[in-house]
Amino acid sequence: MKVKIHTLFQYLLETTGADPQAIVGFSLSESPRLGDFLSELDPALPLDWNNRDFRGLPELRDHVLTQAGLTGVCKREDVLITAGAAEANYLAIMQLLDPGDEIVIETPGWPQAEVLAKAVGAKIVRVTRREDEEWQLPLAALEDAVTQATKLIFLSNPNNPTGQVLSERDLKQIVRIADRAGAWLLVDEVYAGLEWEGPRAPSVAGLYPRGITTGSVSKALGLQGLRTGWLISQDADLVMDAVILRENASEIMNIMGETIAEIALRPVRYATAMKNARAAGAANLKRMNAWVDATPGLAWVSPRAGLIGLGKLPAGIDSDAFARRLLQEPYRTFLLPGSAYDQPGHIRLGVGGGAGVNLEDGLSRVAKALADWPD
Repeated sequence: MKVKIHTLFQYLLETTGADPQAIVGFSLSESPRLGDFLSELDPALPLDWNNRDFRGLPELRDHVLTQAGLTGVCKREDVLITAGAAEANYLAIMQLLDPGDEIVIETPGWPQAEVLAKAVGAKIVRVTRREDEEWQLPLAALEDAVTQATKLIFLSNPNNPTGQVLSERDLKQIVRIADRAGAWLLVDEVYAGLEWEGPRAPSVAGLYPRGITTGSVSKALGLQGLRTGWLISQDADLVMDAVILRENASEIMNIMGETIAEIALRPVRYATAMKNARAAGAANLKRMNAWVDATPGLAWVSPRAGLIGLGKLPAGIDSDAFARRLLQEPYRTFLLPGSAYDQPGHIRLGVGGGAGVNLEDGLSRVAKALADWPD
């Protein structure tokens, strides 16, 4: 099995040393500092593993269930702490898919499932979200795509990268579609909790025996550097399979990641952090919407949740060429080209990151670059 690099990661690797002065498209909330947690940390904490449970700190797993609205629905044993949502997705996909199995994915969507499915030799079936339908997941097309041969359905909710949301009604319909085929349903929830319109949707792990919920502290809480996420499933065999695979990969979680994540997810602290993240994101989103409306030739479907969306470039502008030009003088601004999500006529716009990303300055530079194109 050989995992081939995806366009998104390739671009990030190639531009790591670009040293931009502004970022337009930052995908997570402003990150806290270590000092914010020092008063809650025990200096005598052994820097081994947690010495209590291979599945992660028990109290951390309880917090995970609480923030997901699954307390009393799922058990602590249904939660596995992982190295971010990416590892949680990896563990599920690699244990469920064999060569020739069929996986249904959305596009645009988080590309990890497609990368891993190709490496395994699985058959990939795509369901296309359309911009002229406001990037909504076409449930009729999904139902047509899912057959008795479908082993796994992989979705993100809120959708990464469009910020569109599946409602509780939508999810229950998707569960019925999956159940008729006996398929697993994995929903990545890294942006859950940052809804701009309507309530947070229920987690699929509480709706369906073959439902898998993944998430992390990376996006909404800005704690990407902790590399701490989770997998939730009521299927004990699936969770144990994930434990076994992780034992032969990352082995056990890092104690600092577990400990700080547990502090961050304590209910009172979590509620305050989410309130602040929503306020900052909503303010930046309002500014972004006004900027898009005022920028000739640019358009986007404003995200209903999360911190990113896809902006449509004026006709004739290639997103890769534009993004690379934007990194140069006089613009010195980073954004991700839409080719990272198979949307070459688009750019990823984001409203996260706090003051450090210089969003306002970045928007001015992007507008100038558009006005200057072509040189």
